[in-house]
Parts: sequence; C-alpha cells; structure tokens
Amino acid sequence: MKAKINLGEEEAAFLERHGAFGFKDKSSMVREALRLLREQKEREALEESACLYEEVYEKDSELQALTDSAVEDWPE
Repeated sequence: MKAKINLGEEEAAFLERHGAFGFKDKSSMVREALRLLREQKEREALEESACLYEEVYEKDSELQALTDSAVEDWPE
C-alpha cells in the first residue's frame, strides 16, 4: 500500500536521517514507527482493561468467593 502523508519540517528532517537510525529507507522507518505505536496502543488498551477488571473484582464479593474457591484445590 502506498500512502501520501504531510509532515511538518521537524518530522521531515527527522525522517531524512533514517540512515543514521539504521533504516535503509524512509518507508522502513515509518513502518517501524507505526508498529511501535500500534504495540504501545495495544498495551495501553490491555492495561486499561485490566484496571477495569480489577475495579469489578474489588466490588464483587461473589466473584472474589468464586475465585477463592477455584484456587483452593490448585496445586502449589
């Protein structure tokens, strides 16, 4: 896929230095930046989800009891 993007002068100058960062071309640098951003956003979403589950767990005594009963017979 090809995409046309508009960059500010600062971003364009940074991208021009792709070789100094070990990238063979501008496209590979952009692809890596997008991959890292995607991973960061996925991690943030996972952390937010974990916090929501924690809130639910802390408020739900039945869920806590169910969890406790499930681990009672768990081998150590």
